[in-house]
Formats: sequence, structure tokens, C-alpha cells
Amino acid sequence: MASNRKLTPPPADYDPVAPLTDEEIATLRPAADVFAELGLPLPKPIGRPRSERTKVAVTMRLDPEVLEYFRSTGPGWQTRMGDILAQAAGRKPGNR
Repeated sequence: MASNRKLTPPPADYDPVAPLTDEEIATLRPAADVFAELGLPLPKPIGRPRSERTKVAVTMRLDPEVLEYFRSTGPGWQTRMGDILAQAAGRKPGNR
């Protein structure tokens, strides 16, 4: 729920894109230190954790019927397509 409190306007000389000064940089601290000092838990990361084995983006030209078939199988169609290709390459046991 948003607060109804009015924010005070910034000073007239405030520049939101001004580079930090050396003095400001010297006062920066890791967020974990600030949260610990305030007794707050660190925010939980959003999204999926990084995989140890990342995938590679590729561009392929496929027959429209092939693409239509996989898309018609619903969410996860790219993973299913990857599984079938891996199985054909002898890299993954078939699980279907």
C-alpha cells in the first residue's frame, strides 16, 4: 500500500544524474553492512538462481509446421525441443 505522505521537493541544485564525488564514493558501504546495522534482513533475490551450466542462444530456421507443433504444446516448448535434440544427439536419456 502506497503512503499518502507528501515528499519534500529536492533542493534547487539537485541533479539526479550528477556523478558521485570522491567524498561521496568514500562513504559508500556494501548494502549487507547497512542492512545488518539497521537490523533488517537482506532482500531476497528475484528470479531464478544462476545455473552452473548456462545455455547458448542460437538462431535457427525451422519449418513453420515444426515450430507451430512445439508452440502448440504450451509453455516449456523450448525446453521440450531442447530435450528432443539432446536425445537425438545421444546426450540425454529419453524421459517420454
